[in-house]
Amino acid sequence: MTRILVVDDEPVVRNTLRVSLEGHGFDIDTAYDGTRAIMLAGSNNPDLILLDLGLPDMDGLDVLRRIRTTSRVPIVILSVRDAEEQKIAALDAGADDYVTKPFGVGELLARVRAALRRVSPVPVESAVETAHFRLDFGNRRAIVGKADVRLTPIEWSIAELLVQGGGRLVTQRELFGHVWGLNEVVDTSHLRVHLGHLRAKLEPVRSRPRYFLTDPGLGYRFQAAVVR
Repeated sequence: MTRILVVDDEPVVRNTLRVSLEGHGFDIDTAYDGTRAIMLAGSNNPDLILLDLGLPDMDGLDVLRRIRTTSRVPIVILSVRDAEEQKIAALDAGADDYVTKPFGVGELLARVRAALRRVSPVPVESAVETAHFRLDFGNRRAIVGKADVRLTPIEWSIAELLVQGGGRLVTQRELFGHVWGLNEVVDTSHLRVHLGHLRAKLEPVRSRPRYFLTDPGLGYRFQAAVVR
């Protein structure tokens, strides 16, 4: 059974999430502060963490950074903080997704399912090779020069969809559906942050993308050499 750790200091929120998620077949642990969240993340090995940022003993971003030093478990932020810079800070710190309170249970379940899919084995055996990097989707290896580079699950999902597009425009809506399991464009800052990370790791010059290109206001496309 998939185990989810719910971290929130509000009892009503914790209980609501527990009931809703257990009703959909998930096994739930809960924590009301950052200290217990870090302990449970290490001892119970959750498959996913739902993390509030406003905790009584430490900021949720500090919890996120602590967990990220030892684990790549998917972490979805649940917060009333809705400023774009706060969302970007969380994504830069290693969050996989960011959901602003209040939210619907249906939306949250879609985000949870999408985050879990990203860390599941993907039956893709193709690879793409350019003059600067190689992406092996079957073995989840990214190689720049002769060095392995670690991509996050979200970065792999974005790269996979763009590469398989074969140079066509991939709309923002398609990306949200493939990466986050949503059927609408929710927050384009999510895409900008993760595309920026992907470019920083793979592009020869991040500020002048050669492979992962933007069609302003529409979406993105991959321009490559050989796909096999």
